[in-house]
Amino acid sequence: MEGQTSCLILALLCFLHLTSSSIETSSVPKENPAKEMIRVGLVFSMSSSRGKMVESCISMAHSDFYGAHPDYRTRLSLLVRDPKDDVVDAASAVVDLMENEEVHAILGPEWSSQAKFVIDLGAKARVPIISFSATSPSLSPMRSHYFVRTAYDDSSQVGALAAVVQAYGWREITLVYEDTDYGNGLVPYLVDAFQEVDAQISYRSVIPPSAEDVDIVKELNKLLTMQTRVFLVHMTAVIGSRFFVLASNAGLMNEEFAWIVTDGLSSSLDPVSSNALKSMQGVLGVKPHLPPSESRRDFKERWTKVCAKINPHNEIADLSLFGLWAYDTVTALALAGEMAWEPAKSSSLKPNTSRNKLNFSSIGISEMGPKLLHNIQSINFQGLGGEFNLPDGELHPSAFEIFNIVENKEKIIGYWTLAQGLSRKLNSSTKVYYTASANDLKAPIWPGHTRKSPKGWVMPILGKKLKIGVPKKDGFSEFFKIEWDPHTSVPSYSGFVHDMFLTVLQALPFAVPYRYVPFVNESRQSAGTYDDMLYKIKLQKFEAVVGDTTIVANRSTYVDFTLPYSESGVAMVVAIKDDERRNMWVFLKPLSWNLWLTTGLAFISTGLVVWLLEHRTNEEFRGRRSEQIGFLLWFSFSTLVFAHRERIANNLTRLVLIVWVFVVLILTQSYTANLASFLTVQRLRPKFVDVQDLIRDGLFVGYQKDSFVKGLLVRQLKFNESRLIPYGSPEEYHEALSKGSDNGGVAAIFDELPFVKIFLARYCNKYQMVGPTYKTDGFGFAFPLGSPLVSHFSRAILNVTQDKEKMDAIERKYFSSQSSCQDQDAAILSDNLSLSVDSFGGLFIITGVVSASSVFVYVASFFYSHWPRPSAIRRGDSSLRSKLSETANSFFREHGLIGFSERNRSQVVPTSRCRSWEGSPNSEVEVMARRPNEGQRPVLIIHV
Repeated sequence: MEGQTSCLILALLCFLHLTSSSIETSSVPKENPAKEMIRVGLVFSMSSSRGKMVESCISMAHSDFYGAHPDYRTRLSLLVRDPKDDVVDAASAVVDLMENEEVHAILGPEWSSQAKFVIDLGAKARVPIISFSATSPSLSPMRSHYFVRTAYDDSSQVGALAAVVQAYGWREITLVYEDTDYGNGLVPYLVDAFQEVDAQISYRSVIPPSAEDVDIVKELNKLLTMQTRVFLVHMTAVIGSRFFVLASNAGLMNEEFAWIVTDGLSSSLDPVSSNALKSMQGVLGVKPHLPPSESRRDFKERWTKVCAKINPHNEIADLSLFGLWAYDTVTALALAGEMAWEPAKSSSLKPNTSRNKLNFSSIGISEMGPKLLHNIQSINFQGLGGEFNLPDGELHPSAFEIFNIVENKEKIIGYWTLAQGLSRKLNSSTKVYYTASANDLKAPIWPGHTRKSPKGWVMPILGKKLKIGVPKKDGFSEFFKIEWDPHTSVPSYSGFVHDMFLTVLQALPFAVPYRYVPFVNESRQSAGTYDDMLYKIKLQKFEAVVGDTTIVANRSTYVDFTLPYSESGVAMVVAIKDDERRNMWVFLKPLSWNLWLTTGLAFISTGLVVWLLEHRTNEEFRGRRSEQIGFLLWFSFSTLVFAHRERIANNLTRLVLIVWVFVVLILTQSYTANLASFLTVQRLRPKFVDVQDLIRDGLFVGYQKDSFVKGLLVRQLKFNESRLIPYGSPEEYHEALSKGSDNGGVAAIFDELPFVKIFLARYCNKYQMVGPTYKTDGFGFAFPLGSPLVSHFSRAILNVTQDKEKMDAIERKYFSSQSSCQDQDAAILSDNLSLSVDSFGGLFIITGVVSASSVFVYVASFFYSHWPRPSAIRRGDSSLRSKLSETANSFFREHGLIGFSERNRSQVVPTSRCRSWEGSPNSEVEVMARRPNEGQRPVLIIHV
C-alpha cells in the first residue's frame, strides 16, 4: 500500500507538470458528430515499430466494426497519448485523459510496469484500464477490479515449460531473465512449476534492461563456468535479441547446451531481429496456439497492403499477437459501449466526492465506466486472436505450441495442454491421461546441429567442491578403505561404499564436484564415532558423509539421509555346538514320540481288524488264544517288510490291507529319508538363543567399535555397559567368541547384518546368527537438513539398486568369498526336525475310516445272516432284546470270544479236551460245562 501511495503522489506531481510538457495528442479515427461519442484513451508508445503496428490494427478494427454496424448509435473516440516507454509519463498521460478529456476507459499502457502504476488511478475514477500487452503475473484482474487484461497471463505457460524440462529429464535449470516487472513476475511461478516435476532453478541470472554488451558478456562467462547447461530465457525482444547474439559469440550455442525461451521471444509474439534469429538455432520455445482462421488470414493480407501504402520502407514490425489482441479489444470495447449507452446518462464524469487523503479533486468519477467494465467482461466472440472470453478479467489459452528454431524458422514439434500434457498432435484421441515424455514430441535439432539431446550438465571449469567426510576403518575394509601412499601421502579410496557412491554420481542428472576428507586425527586413526562424524555436518565442517553409516532415528535429528542402498539390521552371533550323530539313540530321532505311539497303536488296531475279519472263516487265523494273540501282532508288523504270507479270504480284509500297506510304505520311506539326514548332515546348534539369558547370567558381549550398536544394547536391550566390549575386525570377533565369556572373551557379538554376513562367510560352520533382528533402515548417504541433494541422490540410488547387473558387479568385487559358505544355512538345523503326527494325520484318518467301515459292514452282515428264526426261540421269549442277545452270543461263540465274556466267565468251566474231531482232525476241541442256576439243568458246551 505504501508503494501504491507513493506512485499516486508521483503521478499527481507529474500531472501538475503536464501542462508544460509536450505530449502528442491525436484522435484515431476521426470523430463522427452525428453519433454519440464514447471517449477512450489509448496510452501506447507509437514511436516504436510495434506501436505503429498496434496503431494500424486499432485503426482497422475501428473501421471494420463501424463499417459492419453503420446503424449503431455510438462511436469510440480514441485519444492517443505516447508516454515514450516511461512509467511516470504513462501515469501523467492517464491523469490528463481522465481530467481533461473525461475518458470512460483506458487502452494500455504498453508495459506491465506502467500498468502497475496506473491501475489504482482507474479504480479511483472507476475507469477500466484495459491492457492487451501487459502480461506480467504480478498484475491480476482478480486483485484489481478495474484492470482488464485482453491478453494471456505469462504464468499460463509455466506448465508447458515444466513439461519440456520433465520430458528430457533435466533436474537443474539456470533462469535468465530481465530485471523488470515483466521478468521478475514469472519467477515464483517457474519455481513452483519446476518443483512439481522434481527440478530446481540452480542459478538466477538477472540482466538489467540498461545493461551494456560488456555486462552481458561478463554474465555469460560466469554461466560458462557453472555445471548447469540448461538455460531458460525470459526476456522481451529488445534485450533478448542482444543476449542471444552475444551468447552465440561467447560459445554457448554448441551441443553441450540446451536453451528454452518463453513466449516473449517467440517470433509470432515479440519478433526478434533476423540476426538474433540466426544465433538461436536449436532453441526450444513455447507460444500460444492459435487455431487456423480464415478471417485472420484475410486480415493479415489486408493489413500487409495497408502498411505497404502507409510505410513503403517496411519500418512497421511484422504482425504479432499483440496486434491481433489490440484489434479484438477495440471490437469488444465498441460492443460494450453500444450496450452501455444511455442518452440521459452519457455525460462526462461526475465530481469525485471521496474524502480520502489522496483525493484527486479535479478528476471525476465515470458513470459509464462500471457499465463498460461489466459489458466487456461478459462479451464472448471468436476474434482474430482466438476466442475472446474474459471469465475472470483476462484471456486464457487453450493450448501451447512447442517449437524448435531451425534455419531461422519456428518448426512445431508438439503441443501442450493442461489435460493431456505433451503430444505430437493437438487433441489426440489416443491420449487419455497426462504425459510428458520426449517420445511425445518430434525429435528437435539442438544447438550444434545435433539430434542428441544435451545431458544438461558438465563438470564445471570452476566452482566449489562438495566436502565429504569419510570414515577410517581398521576392520571390515570391504566396505570402505583408506590407504595413504608412503611417498606422497596422498590417500586412495576403495570399498563397496566408495564404488556405490561413484555409481550413484553417474546416475545423477547433473555433476557434483566433490573431495573426500578422512575423519581422522593427526596419527591417521579414527577421530571418533560415526555419530561424531555425522555431527560434523551440523557443525558445517562437512557437507556430506559417505560411508557405511546406518540410518537411525537419533541421527536424523541433525542430518538428512538418502534412501538406503544396502540392507541392515542388528543381529546376534554366537558359537555353535557339535552335532549329535554319536548318540546311540539317534535312530529314534526321525519320528517324534507321539508319532511312534500313534504308529504302534495303528499296527495293533490293524492286526485286530484283520484277525476279526478273517478268524471266523479262515483256518490260518485260528488256533490257541496265545497263538492268535501272537499272530495278531506278527501280521501287522510283518507288513513293514511285506513278509506276511497268510492267505486272505475276505474282500473287506483285502481293502483294509491295501490302505494299510500304502500307509506303511509312506511311513517307512519318510523314516528312512529323515534318518539318513540325521546321519549324514552335520547338525549345528547355538550355545545361546535368548538375549535375556545373556543379560540374566551377566555374560560379556561384543560390538563393533565406534558403532551405534552400543547405544542400542544399553538403551533398548538393557545390557550393563560394563559387560560390553568393542572390537574392530572379524578376526577379533573370532578370537573373542572362541574364548567365551568365562575366558576373557564374549558369549555373543552384536553387529549389523552386512558385517555379520562378512564374519560368517570367513568362519563357516563355527558361528551362527540367532534371535530376532533389530530393524534399522540400512546404509545411506548423509547431507545437511533440508539439502536439495537428498532427493536427487535418493532417486539415483533407486536407479542403481534396481539395476541387478550393476549391483551384482559391485557385490562380487568385494563379497565373493561369501559363496564358499553358501551351504552354511543348510548345515545349521533346528533342534526339532523329527516328523510328527501332524505330518501323517491324513493317512491315519484314512486307514482308521476304512478299518472301521469294514468292521461295521462285516458285523452287520453277520447279524443279518444269523438273526434267529421264530421257531428257534423259546416259547414266551421272542422280544428284540432276546434276539439281539442270541445273535451276539452266536457271534462271540463263532469267534471264540465267549470265554472272555465277564458275564459268562463264572458260569463256564472247562471239563475236557480232545485232539480229534470229525472233519477237523487238527483242531482242538474244548468241552465245557455251564454251572446251572437254581432250578436249571447243567449245560454241556463244546467249542471248536
